[in-house]
Amino acid sequence: MIIVKYYLDSRMTKDNAPSSLKLAISYRRKAVYIPLGVKVFPKDWDKLHGKVLHVADKDTINLYISQRKNEIDRLVYGYINDHIVFADVFEIKKKIMADLQSEKPSNLFVDCFRRYANQKTAEKTKQMYLFTLKRMTDFDHKIGSKRFEDVTKSYLTDFENYLALTSKSKNGRNVHLRNIRAVFNSAIDDNITQFYPFRTFKIRPVATRKRSLTITELREFMTYPVDDFQRRYVDLFMLDFYLIGINLVDLCNARSIVNGRLEYQRAKTKRLYSIKVEPEALAIIERYKGNEYLLNILDDGKNYHDFLQRMNLNLKRIGKVEVLQNGKKIYEPLHPDISTYWARHTWATIAASLDIPKEVIAHALGHGNDTVTDIYINFDMKKVDDANRKVIDYVIGRL
Repeated sequence: MIIVKYYLDSRMTKDNAPSSLKLAISYRRKAVYIPLGVKVFPKDWDKLHGKVLHVADKDTINLYISQRKNEIDRLVYGYINDHIVFADVFEIKKKIMADLQSEKPSNLFVDCFRRYANQKTAEKTKQMYLFTLKRMTDFDHKIGSKRFEDVTKSYLTDFENYLALTSKSKNGRNVHLRNIRAVFNSAIDDNITQFYPFRTFKIRPVATRKRSLTITELREFMTYPVDDFQRRYVDLFMLDFYLIGINLVDLCNARSIVNGRLEYQRAKTKRLYSIKVEPEALAIIERYKGNEYLLNILDDGKNYHDFLQRMNLNLKRIGKVEVLQNGKKIYEPLHPDISTYWARHTWATIAASLDIPKEVIAHALGHGNDTVTDIYINFDMKKVDDANRKVIDYVIGRL
């Protein structure tokens, strides 16, 4: 009987180092191992249920390892169903590896591009990649038969010139080029190609208007005298800031605070986050406490899109207001382009000015390359907690 199960191989692991997770193939009292490319600490491995615990993105990891095990379980079931006789376990492993290789997906550029897009968990991101692919198909009707090596520097230059005919924004065109570059990077990581035209083809951004407040501007904004109905929007902007630029949809959907932390799965990326709720944030949460959700944003039955639109509109109106005799109001806003997203940029800008390390800022914002290292290493969240406390102390004048 062929048995397939998880095996955390700690035989060659040094002290204070994670162990390699493998699939053990057992047959006639002997076993061989297939590495999964995942390393975890023994304390983070649930042997009984075959799951990773406690680490960042554990859901992503568990989905990956279960998919790999299901692939091999499916092959083994086929061998048994077809009454294939094996001399030993080594022959079984050789057969499994050969069958996995034969099922290797297409290496054509379009197929890889579509596969990469469909792996995106956020629907909006997925559609943006598929729109890039549509623009490439409109540009080149034969792209379906091309390999990565056909997408050269000159090809990309011609494609950018084609985009310029209908897209006047250089940064808008750059979105498509960055999407193509991301697919190339993924293909190189998967050993599909080593060709990389972006070594010489450079994506040069055009400077955009600022999207963050200086420390002086933030202090003025958070204390500016406003009407009662506007105070709610200023408070929630500051709550967004105190929670390290949390996306409004995630803030709306938050249910509770657990052990002093707001833990949630980001709607855009499906990555797991854990943010320490500082007293300044908790005070705002208590002020706008909801019934079903953490905050009362959705208590009126409206969706977060409606609230986001109202919030951004009111944030843009904060400033001097002149009321005419006919009752019409003329606004002189402090920041006519401000939006909720500015809280995220402002936090990052202030953190950088305080010399907080870039890797801490990146992890606080949820940035990462989704590499094996990035996914499976449990980052020291105390570094993020300390960074956020330092930023808040600076804003409120304690530093």
